[in-house]
Amino acid sequence: MKRKAYNQGPVTIRSMPFWCVGNPLADPFGGKVLPGISSVEVAKILCWAAGEGLIEATSFHDDDLVSWDPKKPEDDLDKNSETYATMRTIKAMLDKAGLSVNTATCSLHGNPMFRNGGLTNPDPKIRAIARKKVERTIRIGHFFGAKYYTYWVARDGFEVPIAVKWDEVYDWLAEGLDHVYDYIKAEGFKNYIGATIEPKPNEPRGHMYLPTSGHAVGFILGKLRKPDFWGVNPELLQHESMALMNGVQALGYLTSTNKLSFLHFGSQIKAQFDNDFPPLIGPEGLKETVQMFWVLDQVGWKGVVEFDCHMLRTDADPDKAEECRKKFVRNCCNALSISIELASRLKGGWMKNKSETEADLEGIMRLCGVSPAKIAAKTISK
Repeated sequence: MKRKAYNQGPVTIRSMPFWCVGNPLADPFGGKVLPGISSVEVAKILCWAAGEGLIEATSFHDDDLVSWDPKKPEDDLDKNSETYATMRTIKAMLDKAGLSVNTATCSLHGNPMFRNGGLTNPDPKIRAIARKKVERTIRIGHFFGAKYYTYWVARDGFEVPIAVKWDEVYDWLAEGLDHVYDYIKAEGFKNYIGATIEPKPNEPRGHMYLPTSGHAVGFILGKLRKPDFWGVNPELLQHESMALMNGVQALGYLTSTNKLSFLHFGSQIKAQFDNDFPPLIGPEGLKETVQMFWVLDQVGWKGVVEFDCHMLRTDADPDKAEECRKKFVRNCCNALSISIELASRLKGGWMKNKSETEADLEGIMRLCGVSPAKIAAKTISK
């Protein structure tokens, strides 16, 4: 089934990844709230969402779909394996629902062997294993027709700066990411239109080697052999906000450097750990979120917005696990539509001849649907 693109404002396609829907909502202080479900069960919910007209695409970490055994690095190629059978089942479901795959990401954060990093691990044997896992993920992405391979910084970071081999660590990372390009080209995989870096300042490590969008762009342009193949997919509001930075500025910078491949979307309280709230949810960030879509429209960017968040633990209902997951998907899509609608209210040349304070106040009035003329009249009457 070919599904019509969303095409609202700057957003052409909405993507809901496997990891968002399957999240059982554990955190460092408590176990999972929802029962775990299989990747096939997650696919079923995603296909339901496609049928409801809520999403057009999905994405995954390799571990979201099939388990990984480092002793069987090519199990995905064995047509008699459980891995291949699961992949085939899910692909048939996604194809029938008309869901495309936006990105395939290699999980280099879950297995304890990667506790000191994957592609930047100081142990060359671990780096070699990480590289083989990346190759497997690229193949799985090819099986599903993924448009991008995404490198999330995962555990490629540090807590103790004096223990880092600073003269080597960024070379290791460049070697690992250059290998992504080389492997895709060597295998002749035509589905990939590019690859992306998803930066993050901290959590689960104390510090990451590529903490912000600016670091990611600098690394791409300064260290990678094929910089045109690589872009950035920032997670906003979350990741930049964790470093007290602004999502509007991040998108303005990435679009000006032509490095915004797609957007990961959620909500965040500034300077906290990765909240991963659903979009617009939480005590702050409304103006910043709306202005992100306003600036994307202003610069003429169009592309995929992919949700990267999870439902609130308080919204989880273990007795209605599938129903609450479906509500989560619908709520995320509603939040995106709200953001685009509010951003459209900021269009036009109304800021001309206004001070910055006047422009900001009128922007709030327009965003909230309050008449500037009515407010002006009340101000005068007082």
